Amino acid sequence: MTDPTERSRPAQRQAEIVEHVLQHGSVSANDLAELFHVSLMTIHRDLDELERQGVVRKFRGGVSAQPSSVFESNVSFRLRAAKAEKLAIAQRARELIEPGMAIMLDDSTTTLELARLLEDAAPLTVMTNFLETIKLLSTMRGIRLLALGGEYYPTHDSFLGVPCIDAIEALRVDLLFASTSAVSGGYAYHQEQEIVLVKRAMIRAAQRSVLMVDHTKLGRASLHRLAPLSDIDLVLTDKQAPPEALLEMRENGVRYEAV
Repeated sequence: MTDPTERSRPAQRQAEIVEHVLQHGSVSANDLAELFHVSLMTIHRDLDELERQGVVRKFRGGVSAQPSSVFESNVSFRLRAAKAEKLAIAQRARELIEPGMAIMLDDSTTTLELARLLEDAAPLTVMTNFLETIKLLSTMRGIRLLALGGEYYPTHDSFLGVPCIDAIEALRVDLLFASTSAVSGGYAYHQEQEIVLVKRAMIRAAQRSVLMVDHTKLGRASLHRLAPLSDIDLVLTDKQAPPEALLEMRENGVRYEAV
């Protein structure tokens, strides 16, 4: 029989590969083979498995945790990215919330930063499909929490699909706070159609919608067009936003703030 220690080695190595890629964003297969003292063939088998899990994406000669037009980063990578900018945006968004409101938060790491600021906003009703936000808000006093269920997607740590959309469509909220992976040409975009459908339902369920996008998401497009920015009441971004992206929003009549 195979030693259990031997069986666990690929899983342990793959976990360490993920941690390394998350720290560096992108890395070559040759560097990984040298770092972990295994063959290039073994590394490619590991990377194939991690890509199958949706944790990373392979490219010729290497692997990346960074998003592309068709690949949304794993939630672990997104939790580490642009943290200062996300916090600044969340602090401005918090100023829009008043006690007694019903608000909806999508499954973005930017709205998770907002959720961390809600303890003194009670009484408040909050709806979300993001498991990390659900766990966080479940410990806060004065927060009435409605969890939007559906099919669980580990890559996003959230609930999506038809059951989630049905739950959203049965609700009406004062404010939606959402994010997305790309904004350009007067539109918001996302790589995955399942997430696009849920976010569209959220916009329809809200009296007002606030899009929270740090500067790294501006001037980019992804596979699926999510919604025109004219459907959004306010876009919040940060001071590092490219001037051309802000000019484009002004020319399209989009209300925005760079914080």
